This record gives sequence, C-alpha cells and structure tokens, in this order.
Amino acid sequence: MLNLVVILGPTASGKTSLAVKLADSFDTEIISGDSRQIYKGMDIGTGKDLYEYKINNTSIPYHLIDILNPEQNYSIHQFREDFYNVYNTIINKNKFPILCGGSGLYLESILLNYQIPNVPPDNNLRLELQKLSLEKLQNKLKKIDNSLYDSKHHITKRRIIRTIEVFNQNNINHDINLYAPINDYCVFGIQTDRDILLERIKKRLNDRLNDGMIEEVEQLIKKGMTLNRLKYFGLEYKFLGEYLFGNISFEDMVSKLNIAINRFSKRQMTFFRRMEKRGIKIHWIKNNDLSIAKQYIQDYL
Repeated sequence: MLNLVVILGPTASGKTSLAVKLADSFDTEIISGDSRQIYKGMDIGTGKDLYEYKINNTSIPYHLIDILNPEQNYSIHQFREDFYNVYNTIINKNKFPILCGGSGLYLESILLNYQIPNVPPDNNLRLELQKLSLEKLQNKLKKIDNSLYDSKHHITKRRIIRTIEVFNQNNINHDINLYAPINDYCVFGIQTDRDILLERIKKRLNDRLNDGMIEEVEQLIKKGMTLNRLKYFGLEYKFLGEYLFGNISFEDMVSKLNIAINRFSKRQMTFFRRMEKRGIKIHWIKNNDLSIAKQYIQDYL
C-alpha cells in the first residue's frame, strides 16, 4: 500500500504544479517541504504561488504553509513533528499525502527517518560561533564528531552552527521523538534541461520583482526585520535586503541574486543525487509528465 508520494526538484522546475495535478487526480492533500514557505508575509520571495492550489474549480488542501511569523525560528525537529501530525491525519482519511518541496534535508529527514534531538535555539552559543570563520566552524564540528560533518551540506555557517548546537554536549540528554519509518513511498524528481531551467529562473525573478517582491521585503523591514534576519532567509531576502539598506545598486542586486539562485539550484540537484546514493529511489520525470507520474502511482496502489 502506498503511504506517501514525494515530489522534489530544483527551484523553478514546477514541483507545485505537478503536485496539485496529482492531488486532484487522486483526491488527496499536499504537505509543503519548503523551509521558508512556513513563514507568514513571505509569499512572493518564497514562491508560495497559492493560486496554483486551485484546479478544475477545486481547492487542493495544503499544509505547513503560513504557520509561523518571520521572527520565529524553525528546525528540522519541529518540521518532523508538524509533518507527522498532518501525515497521520491524512492517512486516517485513507489517503496518501503528497510531500512537495525543494528543501532536501527536510525531505530526507522523513524518508530516512532522522532521529533528531529536540534542542531549542541557543542564542548565546550562536553569537559565539558566528564570530568564527567557515573553516574554523567546520573543524570544530569535526572535532565534536567527524561523522556529523557532511561536505555537501555544511557549506554555510548557519548549517554548521545548527548542527553544533544540536549535538553540543550540553544537549545530549534532550528527548528524541521516535516515529515509525515510512517504507511504502514513491519519490518523483522533476528533470529539466539546465539551459531551460536557467531561463525559467531568470524570467521568474523578473516577474517577481515586477509583481511586488521588493514591496514585500519593504513591509518586512517596516515591521522591524533586520538585515541580519533577512540574510538568514537567504537568496531573495538577503539580496533585496542589501539593496533596500543601500549596500548595493538595483542592477547589482538583480545580477547577484540571479547567479545565487542558479548556484542554489545546482546545490539542490547535488543533494538529490546524494539522496539516491543513500538508498532513496527517485523516479526522474521529464517535462513534468503527469501521465508517467500517475502510472507509477497506479502501479504502487
């Protein structure tokens, strides 16, 4: 019996569109696997595109979108807890949920059933570690436990600091929520020609800038969001923050942001390939082919 469908792919590949069509075809619900769409008031920059959840005059139920205010922190541990609460509700309706998103670590934490300590943010530790260089943070993590270090994942200070925070000796006694592994799942990866994807990213960025993304970040700043907090959210919010705080020009912001998103999409694909090496079977689908995805699911049912 199929218990979960996962749809992954790089940014701008059309994950939501495929997820909505499948949810409509099989009368089910979508759980977001995006680390930024959980935040309220961050709609355009995170690509929520909530209008896509309406199809054939039907609104597809979605979950884990708009559940937190931007000043609140979130963790993989919290994501797993929220995911399983929603997952069990949908399963109890005799439906299989569709987990859709591009945050590879969130998706992998479910598919590989991570066991993560429930460690709250340690702001004092974060301030102390933030002073260290990326290289020193990497070395510090390796000294704690070399097996924790992943060269493909620990590429930013934020990721390394959170891992150190979770596995700090002071936190080893924190509870771990144990969930039964989900074994009967089907994972679809959206395969897009690189040149086409880069064109989509460029067009989508221009569309978002014209559709109010700058104004969205201005509103966040008016409500008290600092430049450091904007940088925490990365990509659109980081570079728009730099622009709105007067650190770079508009042209420079657009150019740097486009390059950053391109690089991010490449890192996403690297992570997905690593998931395959870890034993997760991904069915790669070209051009969001709905018929192929539906056939795979029918075969599982």
